[in-house]
Amino acid sequence: MKEIFHRTSVRRYTGAPVEPAQVEQMLRAAMAAPSACNQQPWEFYVTARRDTLNALAACSPYAQMLQTAPLGFVVCYRTACQVPAYAQIDCAAATENLLLMADALGLGAVWIGIAPQEERMAAVREAIDLPAHLSPFCLVACGHPDGERRQQDRYDPARIHTLP
Repeated sequence: MKEIFHRTSVRRYTGAPVEPAQVEQMLRAAMAAPSACNQQPWEFYVTARRDTLNALAACSPYAQMLQTAPLGFVVCYRTACQVPAYAQIDCAAATENLLLMADALGLGAVWIGIAPQEERMAAVREAIDLPAHLSPFCLVACGHPDGERRQQDRYDPARIHTLP
């Protein structure tokens, strides 16, 4: 799967809108992720509204690219799920699938960490009026990349340990 070795964190976008069919494909990919006990704790908020994207950009010093992105996702998890200790891990798998599908569609995206930083989680909760039964996990800025960037080769054999 070439997207694994092509995907990079894209922070600059052309401004062209992302098509609804592309949004659905990214969300389908996200929801195809594995989860503990198949609990699927994720919920996704999607916005192309400039005022909402700007409000989300203010939730973290690392979210400024949302000010120019044509699309944003808020990945959340239900706090009352079957195995709550794994809900964030499940959302991480879903987010990676979303990022890989964005790349496969010729889009660019970047994962913006929110959890477990309580002040950032509270800011996102307020920015989108998140219901109390959900917790924000991360933000994803998405759009058509403004330029091309090659992925770094991160393979490091020194980090591989073979057990007897």
